[in-house]
Amino acid sequence: MAINVNDLMGVLILAENQNILKELTMRRQLAAIPFGARYRIIDFALSNLVNAGIRNVGVFVQEKYRSLMDHLGIGKEWDLNRQRDGLFILPPEKYNDGSNSLVLNGDILLLRRHLDYLIRSKQEYVVIFNGPIVMNIDLKRMFEKHLASNADISLLYQVDSSERQRTSNTEILTDQDSRVTSIKINPFVNSSLKMLLDTFIMKRTLLIELVDSAVAEGGFDLVRDILIKNLKSLRIYGCEFSGYARKINSLECYFKTSMELLDPKVSEELFFAHGPIFTKVKNEPPVIYTKDADVKNSLVANGCRIEGTVENSILFRGVKIEKGAQVKNSIIMQKSSIGNGSALENVIIDKDCVISPNKRLMGAATYPLVIGKATVL
Repeated sequence: MAINVNDLMGVLILAENQNILKELTMRRQLAAIPFGARYRIIDFALSNLVNAGIRNVGVFVQEKYRSLMDHLGIGKEWDLNRQRDGLFILPPEKYNDGSNSLVLNGDILLLRRHLDYLIRSKQEYVVIFNGPIVMNIDLKRMFEKHLASNADISLLYQVDSSERQRTSNTEILTDQDSRVTSIKINPFVNSSLKMLLDTFIMKRTLLIELVDSAVAEGGFDLVRDILIKNLKSLRIYGCEFSGYARKINSLECYFKTSMELLDPKVSEELFFAHGPIFTKVKNEPPVIYTKDADVKNSLVANGCRIEGTVENSILFRGVKIEKGAQVKNSIIMQKSSIGNGSALENVIIDKDCVISPNKRLMGAATYPLVIGKATVL
């Protein structure tokens, strides 16, 4: 079934806990965290939407969104700089004294404050991304299944038998017809392998009605106060996603997911499976490898200069690895430099950091050491 661009709009709700990635989210939204050598986490949701032909996208933000706005701009890289529809960044309202009225109060309230955006939009259906999910999905196919099942709401889930996402998860149970019969948030004992991927499809008018009603009854959480409370009254169906998907819900998960990109099969699926992943374009010269450089199994973005040793690592744009430096199992973000003779292992270095010569930094493989933005050591 071909999707008419007038049928669907996109909504990205960025109301997650901004402190779960520690120093990395001290100055930025979780969605704006650099990922995969030259991307940001939000690039995946945006690219999934535009690859499905969606041209009206609202990004509901809560706090620390300057970096995110700088990255998104007017939406040019995602072909969302349009006279009609396009990209809308919707911040929280302020009280008269300038304080933030919505910080940590929930995603429903964020939607309610900008309900007029949903009311004015013309599309009949809405695709909602309600969390930092890294995946490449064919939303057209999900929409087709939504229509075929005659569902009021469709939920995307992944069957996951591992323990990698169990630190924070929402599980669902479905019957033989894929209708959702139970939703449990962070259960102590898991009774299902179906993990919610925080992606939903429903009619725009239904979303408006549910948000307005939930807020009027004191609700603040989309899953708790809309989905769970309406399991019996609405036809809520599950749609399985069998591809690569990771919910970035902890520092450990971010690090492990990043390291999985070093597997060519994972990178190929994540960045090209159902269309390309777009990001903000930055023109940089090619990587410079000197005669002393030794690079193995790593992702290296343009603009880097490597004179030392890099192994099983991810280097973002403009990183400098000086002669004699050793970087192993680490993530080095934009414009950072590693001094001569320094050794790094299981470390995440944020943007614009300077590691002086002969420093030794080491974290655990399951819990990396994080160096905050613009730090000089």
